Amino acid sequence: MLEPTLITWILIIFGLVFIFLPMLYVQLLMVLQPHSQKTRDIIIGKGEDWRDKTHFRMSYGDGWADLIIWLPLLAVGSIGVILGQFWGYALWAASGAISVYINIILWFSEREYVYPAYGPLAYYTYFWGFFVYWGGGCCCVFSAEAGRSDIMTKILDTKDFIRH
Repeated sequence: MLEPTLITWILIIFGLVFIFLPMLYVQLLMVLQPHSQKTRDIIIGKGEDWRDKTHFRMSYGDGWADLIIWLPLLAVGSIGVILGQFWGYALWAASGAISVYINIILWFSEREYVYPAYGPLAYYTYFWGFFVYWGGGCCCVFSAEAGRSDIMTKILDTKDFIRH
């Protein structure tokens, strides 16, 4: 069993308050009310409209992907981390890697639209930065915990792998 550290608890609380709950709300709006002005105001900027069908479809697909894959990985991984389980850290690292991955894509595809609508402070914190900082933190914590744990050497032994 792995004991969560202070950094781990900070990432869990930060992830819940600034990542999980807001993204759950936004992506539920995107999936349930994709054409509402409220959804567009939150996702692309106050009074803005979808640039084209591709922009809408990408956002709609991201909403579904977040609800089906990313947010469950974040939630279940966080529970596993709180319980001190190695699988929690692994799921958390997967969620963190997805967070960094999609935000690299969004840096190139959305920055020119979102940045002017919200400004540098909001963009480099909530709209882009928090996801990269949190995701990178989760991957670093996973690496540190994997290094401290002997689970990796045990998994390399086939007999132990079957027992896990």
